[in-house]
Amino acid sequence: MWRRGEYGSAAAAAEAMPGWLGRLMEESFFVGCDAHGSRKKSEKNIFCLDCCTSICHHCATAHPSHPLLQVRRYVYNDVARLEDLERLIDCSYVQPYTINSAKVIFLKPRPQSRPFKGSGNLCLTCDRILQDPFHFCSLSCKVDHVLFKGEDLSSILLRFNELDFAFSRFENLRMDGAELAQEDEDEDDAGNFIGCSSTPGEKRKKKGGFFPQIVLSLSSRRKGAPQRSPLS
Repeated sequence: MWRRGEYGSAAAAAEAMPGWLGRLMEESFFVGCDAHGSRKKSEKNIFCLDCCTSICHHCATAHPSHPLLQVRRYVYNDVARLEDLERLIDCSYVQPYTINSAKVIFLKPRPQSRPFKGSGNLCLTCDRILQDPFHFCSLSCKVDHVLFKGEDLSSILLRFNELDFAFSRFENLRMDGAELAQEDEDEDDAGNFIGCSSTPGEKRKKKGGFFPQIVLSLSSRRKGAPQRSPLS
């Protein structure tokens, strides 16, 4: 398994990666904004592609002409809509996930409690088990793999239209990510996602359309006690 820190010198890695991409994969999101900490919904969940920094939606008014990317939260990790990221970088072979009909991908690899032992399709960078035919569990893992192979990142970077990331797109959009998921999901040992509340220990609130429908087969149902005919 290869890590970004093992790729040559820090200077070489910096030259190979544009500023916005490196900061996007390293930046901390969903932390309180120092400038607007006293206001409601002041978590940093927007990334300014010009300033290469995370901001809250109160800060967004100070970046009216800058391209902005919204970051969301899924399984307690940072994700972005695949539709948005595909305008910036080639996301092929990065495994997506669907939240309320919107496809998202992870920005960074998720921590693993224990290494996977056995055969299967694994992330080429961090060895997380994946579905076929994907090769990477996150955008960061794909970028790391390109750097590891010594390839130029320009082969996967795209020229984007700043109008696709204009501030006006956020005016009628909830900035807390609630349109995607009010509740996060957890993952079991088999890699399946299990619905859970967004705050550990919080009582789960079930909402239609978010949790997968559970279907019990007839063979799995417990049969009732047989009815005996009365003695004559």
